[in-house]
Amino acid sequence: MGLLTRMEKTVEHWESALVDKVLGNDPVELCDDLRRECDRHAVVCGRRRVLVPNAYKVELAATVHEQLGERDGQIGQELTDVLARHAAEHDYEWAGPLTVHVTGAEQPLDGLYRITSQAMPNIPADAFSETPPEAPRTTPPSP
Repeated sequence: MGLLTRMEKTVEHWESALVDKVLGNDPVELCDDLRRECDRHAVVCGRRRVLVPNAYKVELAATVHEQLGERDGQIGQELTDVLARHAAEHDYEWAGPLTVHVTGAEQPLDGLYRITSQAMPNIPADAFSETPPEAPRTTPPSP
């Protein structure tokens, strides 16, 4: 086994262990569901160009989110890394900068989490806020 393969296995194990601490026995399912969400919304734009959403939101059940505490940013980064490797393996292109935002669900979930995605060429700081941002204001042309 080569050095690179061992390093990849170590990183995958570490990611799995980190998510496992937070989500119980479902880290593999969560990562698989993220990959499926990416694959499901892939758009073929050309012979060698496949565009996928770049903004992912993982809503966790209240009990799971409480266990997570302040580490949701760290988990989000780990999940972002999982998606980045998946995209590299499939030669996907992102619609913009890749981000995975982990948050608590406001309404009860059927399971432990819910994943949504969208293509956002530019991700503003309030992209995942609970209230939509104000519409941009345009100034009338001067006479």
